[in-house]
Amino acid sequence: MKFGSSQSVTREEDQRFLTGQGRYVDDIAPEGALHCYLLRSPVAHAELTELDVSEAREAPGVHLVVTAADLTAAGLANSIPFTVIDTEDGGKAAAPRRPILAEGRVRFVGEPVVFIVAESMAAARDAAELVALDFEELEPKLDVALGGPEIHPEAPGNLCYSWGAGDKEAADRALADAAHVVKVTVEDNRIMCASMEPRAIYAEMQGERLHVCENGQGVWTKKAEISGWLGMDPEDVLVTTPDVGGAFGMKTMRYPEHFLLSFAARQLRQPVRWMADRTESMLSDNGGRDLTCTAELGFDADLKLTGYRLHTVSNVGAYVSGFAQIIQSRLFSHVFPGVYDVQAAYMNNKAVFTNTTQVDAYRGAGRPEAIYVLERAMDHAARVLGVDPMELRRRAFIAPGQMPYKTAAGELYDSGDFARAMDRAAREADSAGFEARRAASAAKGKLRGQGLCYYIEAILGQPMETAKVALTGAGAGAKVYVGTQSAGQGHETVYKQLLRDRLGLTLDQIEIVQGDSDRIAKGGGTGGSRSVTVQGSAIYATSDLLLEGLLPFAEEVIGAEGARFDPEEAVFRAPGSNTVVGLVELAERAEAEGRADLLTAEKEIRNAGRSFPNGCHIAEVEIDPDTGLLTIERYTVTDDLGNMMNPMLVEGQIHGGIAQGAGQAMNERVVFDDNGQLLTASFMDYGMPRAGDFPFFDFHSEPTETETNMLGMKGCGEAGTIGAMAAVANAVQDALWPVGVRVADMPFTPHRVWQMIEEAKGAIGTDQG
Repeated sequence: MKFGSSQSVTREEDQRFLTGQGRYVDDIAPEGALHCYLLRSPVAHAELTELDVSEAREAPGVHLVVTAADLTAAGLANSIPFTVIDTEDGGKAAAPRRPILAEGRVRFVGEPVVFIVAESMAAARDAAELVALDFEELEPKLDVALGGPEIHPEAPGNLCYSWGAGDKEAADRALADAAHVVKVTVEDNRIMCASMEPRAIYAEMQGERLHVCENGQGVWTKKAEISGWLGMDPEDVLVTTPDVGGAFGMKTMRYPEHFLLSFAARQLRQPVRWMADRTESMLSDNGGRDLTCTAELGFDADLKLTGYRLHTVSNVGAYVSGFAQIIQSRLFSHVFPGVYDVQAAYMNNKAVFTNTTQVDAYRGAGRPEAIYVLERAMDHAARVLGVDPMELRRRAFIAPGQMPYKTAAGELYDSGDFARAMDRAAREADSAGFEARRAASAAKGKLRGQGLCYYIEAILGQPMETAKVALTGAGAGAKVYVGTQSAGQGHETVYKQLLRDRLGLTLDQIEIVQGDSDRIAKGGGTGGSRSVTVQGSAIYATSDLLLEGLLPFAEEVIGAEGARFDPEEAVFRAPGSNTVVGLVELAERAEAEGRADLLTAEKEIRNAGRSFPNGCHIAEVEIDPDTGLLTIERYTVTDDLGNMMNPMLVEGQIHGGIAQGAGQAMNERVVFDDNGQLLTASFMDYGMPRAGDFPFFDFHSEPTETETNMLGMKGCGEAGTIGAMAAVANAVQDALWPVGVRVADMPFTPHRVWQMIEEAKGAIGTDQG
């Protein structure tokens, strides 16, 4: 690759994480901080008929009890902001107010009703027992069919929006004229984020300034919203984020706790703290996915894809969360035609309110959902039409010579060689030997299947980012101030690598500063696989700006013009002079001579466009038909991620992403009963993936160049998840097809797989009868 360097370096931050030296919100909350507790709705849908907190306010150790009425009395809006999209007919999506504390009605189990602050968590919980809460239960709305019990008057029929993309008329014509039309409906099950570290916040007053510390994915939006809500000058609000134990999109959003703890700290003039327990997280954290998709593919007589029509119905939950309306609409649409040369394509998404917890961004945010249904449909079409799944894709691929390629969704793919990556994956997976392995499994009474997914991802988030690089005096090195936020991805390591490449410093001479709205003026936060692609480019550009500013001073010191910087040795040289001056030495001299202005540079960059990571995942599974037990026997990935700045880090991200995508396919599923009660509210009931569920992953790279950013990279944070879901599902479908299962839906738990097999046997028996 012609852009930035590529070198595997072990993660700098792992030493402190693995030895218990990480500093998380709950580790650093101020000593003596008051504890916060939220009394949450025990039912999914009800009118509040009584709410009396007078006894709770008098309970021992209680400092504050807050209801919706108290927020209103304090002149504060009882609402949480969120993004509202335009609908297909040119109107606006339904935007019912989402209260911070329930007001008049509760709409999901776990909705906050009363906020209590006390000297201990035990005292807060005891006070909650004294709240007189009564309600008249209403019938809950739990499915995504339009109609049913009304949740919001602003959303007739419980429809949040209907949104479309592509060319409906062209897609309709293509399918009407197609030689073959294949239709399939698949479910994309709701899942939980279940990050290792639950959501946590503390808030305190520092004089007249409010400090909010939270484990999120970016501090600036929350700073603006908290200050605006409280009527404070933004300069009087500081938001910080320390180490974060997993985020995955779920921690991007605003939750009631952000506002309530800010209010309590200001009201009481004492520090307050809150950390969710696991069941509380499962009740109140935003969920992911939860949609049903019907895809129709049209093919000509030569089995070339000619048309694609897609209808999806998604569940937004009881209220609209921050980005919920854009996830299954705009973000989904970025890649809905996948890697295929099909211009006659159209998608429609209808989003429906239900009496369940909100659904929002989860690793991939719309792109895994789009690729899942398309790749399930392509595999289904291959089986129905009797053609090899790879061959069907090869006929449909956008060719390298068509790049840059404008898709039916209006996105511009700048590079990619999809057939090359797929062929490499097939060789590495030994697809040629698969039938022999299938026969060996059959000899043991097992079913074996191989599944393919060819994914493409669109990098999301702001295309601009700022970096500040400051050389520290006395030879200490440099500080880099960044606008992204690591949640365990290894940002500190790769950012240090980038600066080392430019300035020649050692990694231990560099400090990464993040998550502080005072020290960093603005930033785009972390999400959408943007961090290194955008922030890394900003670090490169800022480093160059710093060196450019130092060159005249270096020439003064060397006593010759035309100085240049050698990053290999971290020294300045000039033609015609044997004198060299090291970067650290020059920084010390500049500081001593009162030229500290030369030691800092700050620059905002804007990438030229999105990058589009893509690749081929091939999963191979074995199923015991007597028990339904599924094992993933082999897993192969060939990715085009452009220039990988740290291949070891990239591979780690791919491994983690596969675990989350395959985890959804194998085990994970949020379940509510008929009354809206969450049945999967602990790890005893919710099937988190474990290391033993997976084989070693076989990772390979077949990059193509991108010039959308100066690093030549395409992003990798969500790629593994996007490819894994359909690869595993298609492998399971391949294994079950011979026994009569025609549509296998996730998750493939032993009982569900066994049930599919038994139902297929019954159907075959009925047909024969």
